[in-house]
Amino acid sequence: AANRVILTTERIVSNDQIRRAPDQTKIPFFAVDAVVELPFGCAPHECSGVYEPMMRHMEYYVDLVNKDPVKGMQHYLEKFVYGPKSWNDFLTLIGMDDLIEAKRAGESIYDD
Repeated sequence: AANRVILTTERIVSNDQIRRAPDQTKIPFFAVDAVVELPFGCAPHECSGVYEPMMRHMEYYVDLVNKDPVKGMQHYLEKFVYGPKSWNDFLTLIGMDDLIEAKRAGESIYDD
């Protein structure tokens, strides 16, 4: 139901890698108008096996809306959605420590 499809991904892989398991491609190439690599694109939530949720940020959000649902949401939107001028600005607001912690936790599922 869209005129254009822009696919965001944590990591762009080669065509050779996709051809090894074409049945794993969920969106066919001919349906996509653009592909954008967007590290931490699910932030502040998780991307399974890549990073876990940024829990301090999520708790901050919950605290805001529990104190005052309307004003808390307005404050959150202004600060984290409408305020940042770029994706990097948004990630900076979340904080590098939280990003690194989430990345380590997400990758830990592959540790022996």
